[in-house]
Parts: sequence; C-alpha cells; structure tokens
Amino acid sequence: MSEESSIVLAGGGTAGHVNPLLSIASSIRRLEPKASISVIGTEVGLERQLVPAAGFDMDTIEKVPFPRSINRAAFAFPARWIREVNKVKTILTERHADVLVGVGGYASAPAYYAAHKLGIPIVIHEQNARAGMANKLGARWAQFIGTVYENTGLKAPSGTVIERVGLPLRPAIADVARSMERNRAQARRQGAERLGLDPSRPILLVTGGSLGAQSLNVAVANAAGELLSRAQVIHLTGKGKMGQVRQLVTASAGESVLSGIGSDQRGKGDYHAAEYLERIDQAFACADLVICRSGAGTVAEIAALGLPAVYVPLPIGNGEQRFNAEPVVEAGGGFLVPDDRFTDEWVTGHVPQLLADGDRLAQVARAAWGYGIRDAAQTMASRVLDIAGKARR
Repeated sequence: MSEESSIVLAGGGTAGHVNPLLSIASSIRRLEPKASISVIGTEVGLERQLVPAAGFDMDTIEKVPFPRSINRAAFAFPARWIREVNKVKTILTERHADVLVGVGGYASAPAYYAAHKLGIPIVIHEQNARAGMANKLGARWAQFIGTVYENTGLKAPSGTVIERVGLPLRPAIADVARSMERNRAQARRQGAERLGLDPSRPILLVTGGSLGAQSLNVAVANAAGELLSRAQVIHLTGKGKMGQVRQLVTASAGESVLSGIGSDQRGKGDYHAAEYLERIDQAFACADLVICRSGAGTVAEIAALGLPAVYVPLPIGNGEQRFNAEPVVEAGGGFLVPDDRFTDEWVTGHVPQLLADGDRLAQVARAAWGYGIRDAAQTMASRVLDIAGKARR
C-alpha cells in the first residue's frame, strides 16, 4: 500500500465508542505504519482527550443529535446538519481520505453522509446488539460492516459484507486475553497478587461500571457474610457509593472484613471495596466469577476473556442490555438475572454454591471463551486497509 493512503475514523462520545475506535486505529498503524490516520470527533465527547493522547490527529465538528420530538432543536436540525456535513466534506477532502471508518456516535452520522456524497468507501463497526441511529444511516452505503453480535438490525445494500468480528479490545484487556490464552492459571495468580488477594481461594468480582449499580451494590453487600464463606470479593461500587456499601457490608459481616485494593492491603480483610479500579484488567485476570451490568462493551470483554458472569441488565430503555447478554448466556457462557430479581436472597441462594462448584465454573468459562472473539481490532484493520487499497487502484 502507498504511504499516501489515508484512513479517517469517525465517532465517539462515550468510552464505548472511543475505545473500539482507538483499538482499530492502533491496529491499522501496526499493519501499515506509513498510512495516514486521523479521527473526526466532537469537542464534547471523550474523544477530545483520548484521541490526541493516543497519538492520532483529530478534527472536530459540532454535535448534531437526530431530533426525537418536534421542538426548537428539531427545526434547527436541517441547517445544523448541512453545516456539519459540509465541514466533514472539507475534512475528508483535505485529508485525501481513501476510506471512512465509523463506530457510531454523534460524529459518525454526518461523516457517513459526507463520505457517501464524495464517493468515499465506508466501513462500519457496530458494537451493540441493537444498532444505533448513526450506524443505521451509514449502513445504507457501507462496503463492510463488522459487528459484535449477529442480527443487529442493520440493513445494507446487496453485496455489503456483514461479519461478526467481535469487539476491538482495549490494549490492557487484549494483553490479559493473550496472557490467559498462554497460561490462564499464571495470569490469574499474577492478577490476584497484584491486587493483594490470595490466588489459592476463589475470587468474586462485582462491578456496575464507573457510576456503579445500586441494585447490585445493595444485594451483594447485604450478602457479604454468606459470600465470604466461599470467596474473596472485589467490589467496585462506583462513584459516590462506597459509604452505603461499607455500611451494608459491616452490618452483614462485620467491619473487620473490609479492605482496600492493592498489594499493601493483603491480610486486612477479604471484602476488597473501592469506588473504581484503574487496572480493572488485573481484576478480570483473577476473577472466577463476575457480577455486572450487561453493557455491550462489558459483555464483549468478559466473553473474550472467558469469564463466567452473572449479567444483570439495566432495567431502562428498550431492554438493550438484555439483548447484549442473551447470546453469551444462550451459548452457556453466563447467567442472566433481571434487575428486579437480583436481591440479596437471590445472591445467597445461588452465588456461594456456584463459587464452590469449580467444574461448573470451568464449563461456563469455556463456553464464554468459545463465544468471545479476541482479534476484532486486527480483523477490522485488515478489512479497512484492503478497501483503502482497492480505492486507490
């Protein structure tokens, strides 16, 4: 491929969009170091900080959400849409783009339309079980669509390839996956020791994401006494939720069981609680069972690592999180529990027994690993570079 080849990626807003985008971009750079790579994002999304930090050029446009009701914003939408599409056309022209790669999010929709109008090939990655509006628009003109799930609802032209490629993993998660593939026991031991846990005993990881999950926090903390009879617990409470969890754990099992997270915390208690863990990859490496929400990225990462999980979908919207977890659960790689059924009674009635059944956990882990995909970033990068090469010929 010529050193003048130019790949432009678009999307962002949340970590769920930005992380896959950066993983694809990094894999393109590894496969074709001379390719020009840039990103189109917005000033208000996480991409504004993360893209330059990853070493990629970034062009910004205004956030133009699709109107969902008739209001003042809806009447202003057409003019704003045209303005941002024209801005993207200028960016794509000045970048001499050979292909546009979109991952969804606010910046993707005008980028898809502009690329279509300029005759630039479009490649899409869709991480959700039910596709969002931006990728539904872009799918009309895409040459290749990579997905994490089957049957995402994307409708593409005849001849467009739609392939389940998996989620492009964050570098830290990809590193853990490689370590687990080489020697799962060693990866588990190293992760446990780095977090100050005993690798010879079962480990339960509980996480509701950066903001936490109230129902998970309450049910698990109330069941602390029973859980600690079988395992050590890593509980990531989410921002601002540590106080409640500490209070409930103390009532259930006593204050002495509480501990922080880290090698300096060894021996200070088996209930390791923190609001957030920067190196969650280490917790994934040593976890024997995970209790979590079922956001698309969470499910894809946990399956890729072959971790047994109890998925408790967020009970809002159209049930999108349930759709994310269902394929993994149907493959035998986890358990699905509705939020209103996930109580401390459910936890005490199921989780300790599961943690005590190593054979069952191993069976579920194998099923999760079999469903998960670990080379999505490389696959996407290869498809992008192939389409870019054809566009230049």
